[in-house]
Amino acid sequence: MRKTSLALAVAASTLGLSLSQAAFADFIGDSKASISMRNFYFDNDNRESQGDVGVNASHTGQVREWGQAFQLNYTSGFTDGTVGFGMDALGLVGVRLDGGGRAGKAGIDRTPSALFPLESNGSAVDDFSSMGLTGKIRVSKTVAQIGTLQPKLPVVTFNDGRLIPQTFEGAQITSNEIDNLTVILGQLEHAKGRTSSNAESLAVAGARVGADSNKFYYGGADYKVNPDLLLQYYYGNLDDFYKQHFVGLVHNLQLGAGSLKTDLRYFDTGSDGKNSGAAGRADGYLGSGYYGRNLAGNGITTGEIDNRTWSAFFTYSLEGHALSAGYQQVSGDSNFIQLNQGSIPGQGGATTYLVTDRQITNFGRAGERTWIGQYGYDFAKVGVPGLTANVLYMKGDNIKSAGGDLEEWERDLTVSYVLQEGSFKGLGFAWRNASLRSEAAADTDQNRLIVSYTLPLL
Repeated sequence: MRKTSLALAVAASTLGLSLSQAAFADFIGDSKASISMRNFYFDNDNRESQGDVGVNASHTGQVREWGQAFQLNYTSGFTDGTVGFGMDALGLVGVRLDGGGRAGKAGIDRTPSALFPLESNGSAVDDFSSMGLTGKIRVSKTVAQIGTLQPKLPVVTFNDGRLIPQTFEGAQITSNEIDNLTVILGQLEHAKGRTSSNAESLAVAGARVGADSNKFYYGGADYKVNPDLLLQYYYGNLDDFYKQHFVGLVHNLQLGAGSLKTDLRYFDTGSDGKNSGAAGRADGYLGSGYYGRNLAGNGITTGEIDNRTWSAFFTYSLEGHALSAGYQQVSGDSNFIQLNQGSIPGQGGATTYLVTDRQITNFGRAGERTWIGQYGYDFAKVGVPGLTANVLYMKGDNIKSAGGDLEEWERDLTVSYVLQEGSFKGLGFAWRNASLRSEAAADTDQNRLIVSYTLPLL
C-alpha cells in the first residue's frame, strides 16, 4: 500500500498536480483495452493493363496482396475532480503475408502497394507499425483531446479501407453542455496514411509534390431536434487550399410497417490562400478537376477549387429488407474536394463524406450527376443471425472533360457474417466485390476478403 501511495505521489508531482490515490480510481477503473485483428486479402485488377502477353505483358494495374493487422486500443477513464485527466493509446502493426509492390518478383513491374509501404527497390516491407498517444481533459461535459485523432465528421473522416486505418495529429474539443447539442472544434496538422508509419503534411488530390499545408481547421454542431430528426452544420478550412461549408439533415419516419430514412447533404467549397491566386497555383497548390494541371491557358480552367455538391438518399427498411435510392449532383469547375493524405505519391487514401464514396471511387468528378440504387438484407429474419448481404449500383454521367462529357458506373456486392455465439463469438468474415467501368478512369475489378476479431483485454 505504501509503495502504491508513493508511486501515485511521484506521478502527481511529476504532472504538477495534487492528486490522491482515489483520484486515479476512475482513471484506472474506467479504462478499456482491446486488441483487434484483421486478416486482409486485396485483389485489384486494372482491366486496361492486360493488352499484351508474354515478355511484353504489363502488370502495372494488378495488385494482389495479403496481410495481417493488429490494432491495440487503450482508452482510460478520467481522474476524479472538477478537472479530469486521461490518456488514450493506439498501436498499429501490419505484417505482409504475400504480395505488395514487386514483392521480390524479378521482371514484374507492379504498381505501388495498396497495403504496405515500399522499400527503395520498390518491394513491399515485411512489416510496418505506428503508435499514437492522446492526452485528454474533461471539464463538466466538455472534453479536450490533443495528440492522435481519428475524426469521423462531414468535413474530415479518417480512412479505414485497408489493412490499418489512417490517423491524424492535432487537437479537438467536444462539448455536450447543452442537451441534444454536440459542438466540435479542432485543428489537424499531420496525417499518417493507411500504408505509412510516417506523419506527413496535408494536401488535396491534384496538388503537386511539396505543395502542402500543416493547418486544417474545423468545427460544427449536431443538433438533435427530436429522436427522429438530426440537423448538422460543419466548416472546414485547409490553409492555402480551400474553405468548405456543410449542412445536413437526417430524418427517420415510421411509414406503414417499416421506416423511411432521409439523408440530405450539401457542400459549398471555395478556394483559400495560395489556391486563390495564379502564383500559388503555379507553385502546385491545385485542386483536381477536369482541367488536369494545364496552366498554359487552354481555355478550360486554372486549377482553382470551386465546387458545390448536394445529395439526397432515401432508405426504406422493412422486415430485414432495406431498399435505397438516391441522387447526387456535383457543380463547379473542380472535383469534390476534401482533405487528403498529402502530396507525396502513394500516400493517398482519403475518405470523403459523400453518399457515393463506396468501394472503388466516389463519383465526385466535376459536373458529375449520379443515380444510386441499393438493396440490403439481414438474414436474421430467416433464422441466420449475423449474416447480411448488400448490392449497390451507381451510374454517373455529365463528367466534364476537355473532350466532352463522360460517363461511368460502379457495382458493389458485400456479404458478411459474424459468429453470434461460442468461443469465437464476434469473429467476422466479409467478402467485398466491386466493378468500375469508366470513361474518366481505369476500368477496375476488385475483391477484398477480410477476417476480423476483437479480443477485449480490460
